[in-house]
Amino acid sequence: MSDMSTLGAEERLLVTRLLDEEAGLGTTIEWAKCLSAMLRRKVVEKLDDVLTAGADTMLSGFAAGLRRDFDAIAAALELPWTTSPVEGQISRLKMLKRTMYGRAGFELLRARVLQAA
Repeated sequence: MSDMSTLGAEERLLVTRLLDEEAGLGTTIEWAKCLSAMLRRKVVEKLDDVLTAGADTMLSGFAAGLRRDFDAIAAALELPWTTSPVEGQISRLKMLKRTMYGRAGFELLRARVLQAA
């Protein structure tokens, strides 16, 4: 996925050899770069075209999975809301629960969560 100009001589030789030996690898890499750029720039208009193009690559299963979640991906690219704060709190809660090795009941877990807040 890296630009060839950023690779060392040995790495460039390896990439060139891999691309020569595996015909579909170049197409797959270009598709992945296109998908990555589109997601980073939050371009929703091209999402359907990019996922359709992904069906002809080595990552066709991945593209099919993204196709199944098309509405969620489009909403994530279009809407300003994020679930990151909620996911952070869930991760913190799971960490607290793990540190108690599953021995503590709900009351102790509740007390630790409220104490930390």
